[in-house]
Amino acid sequence: MTSSAVATGLLSAIQARTAKAGVIGLGYVGLPLAMSMAKAGFTVTGFDVDPQKITAIAAGESYIEAVSSAVLQAEIAAGRFAATCDFKGLADCDVIAICVPTPLTRQRDPDLSYVENTCRTIAETLRPGQLVVLESTTWPGTTEEVVKPILQKTGLAAGKDFFLGFSPEREDPGNRDFATSTIPKVVAGDGADARELMIAFYGAVVKTVVPVSTTATAEAVKLTENIFRAVNIALVNELKLVYDEMGIDIWEVIDAAKTKPFGYMPFYPGPGLGGHCIPIDPFYLTWKSREFDRPTRFIELAGEVNTAMPYHIVARVAETLDRQAGKALSRSRVLVLGLAYKKNVPDIRESPSLRMMELLKERGADIAYHDPFIAEIPRTREYLDLMGQRSIAFDEATIRSFDLVLVSTDHDAVDYQSIADWAPLIVDTRNIFARRQIVSTNIVKA
Repeated sequence: MTSSAVATGLLSAIQARTAKAGVIGLGYVGLPLAMSMAKAGFTVTGFDVDPQKITAIAAGESYIEAVSSAVLQAEIAAGRFAATCDFKGLADCDVIAICVPTPLTRQRDPDLSYVENTCRTIAETLRPGQLVVLESTTWPGTTEEVVKPILQKTGLAAGKDFFLGFSPEREDPGNRDFATSTIPKVVAGDGADARELMIAFYGAVVKTVVPVSTTATAEAVKLTENIFRAVNIALVNELKLVYDEMGIDIWEVIDAAKTKPFGYMPFYPGPGLGGHCIPIDPFYLTWKSREFDRPTRFIELAGEVNTAMPYHIVARVAETLDRQAGKALSRSRVLVLGLAYKKNVPDIRESPSLRMMELLKERGADIAYHDPFIAEIPRTREYLDLMGQRSIAFDEATIRSFDLVLVSTDHDAVDYQSIADWAPLIVDTRNIFARRQIVSTNIVKA
């Protein structure tokens, strides 16, 4: 039972589905979360600084693969969802979820500017009886040490006047086996009342909630999940380089190893890490650990290995052109097949394809890309010179005009048999041709 009248009132509103929810940041995390809240019966307002997103939502057009336009239109028509750039509407929300980016600086330090600015915006209309939840991935202690002080500058006290929680997002773009509502949700509150409110609200939105003792613990859960992947991917990337030198196919090794029914979990090599989470989140813990004089050698080494992979792939491209075509990379045309960081999604955040395109350009290659999900390269922080480049046509004459095709992302929609038939040379970083049992002497694994 909640211990205060303010908490009891909010709990009753959550249980009756009369509590109004707000979601700040309508991207890959925020929009699916808003839809899950609306489907659960809550009236939801989405907030975003990007007017193009608000315009698309008003037209019933989803820009997120995990949310169909039909679902979006249904929730809008039912009056359960609307979106706006006007953050004054936060005053009407009983539960506010923060789903904004937490990138790194160029020095690999956490950039919490989006979170801090969002909290200052919330503080402008903060009132008693609101539950504020951070969902953005960050270092353990952020909710307590960053979010809470900003909100308490209003004179309102956390745990008494308003309530604070953390629940890490677990979205996996392109994964059709799970939706936001079916992925178990880790929740934590700042104090007993906040914890109970978190359990009640998210318990109404998702199938399973997993309460933990503190917000710092919940923050650590998310980092642990992504560090686990980053370290293991780095391991297989390093093994790939070693086994290549020995003439051993890493993909065959993994396929055989994963037949063991215990004590092994398969991870797969690639051209590097992409997405907003795995290349970035581990360094939030690395940064925080300095405060305690504790080195994070595994995390830092994994980062070094994964960051080096695009350089290895470009070197393999140059070697393949030299050995099999007798041509220098600087005089060659290279097609990068797949720009997204993972297959079947239009997401290029931290994509190694962008880094490889940059490296190929630096070495004098004439480059282009084809991606069925990305018609044009948008503005990015690090690759401004690639902005505006468009995906080329997929036809025999075009493919044959390149000296080499570099498979960076293995989208299912691509006709790989035609690539094998048309391309003079192929460097495959995803083992897609072997997986599809396409055999050709012009294919080189990398």
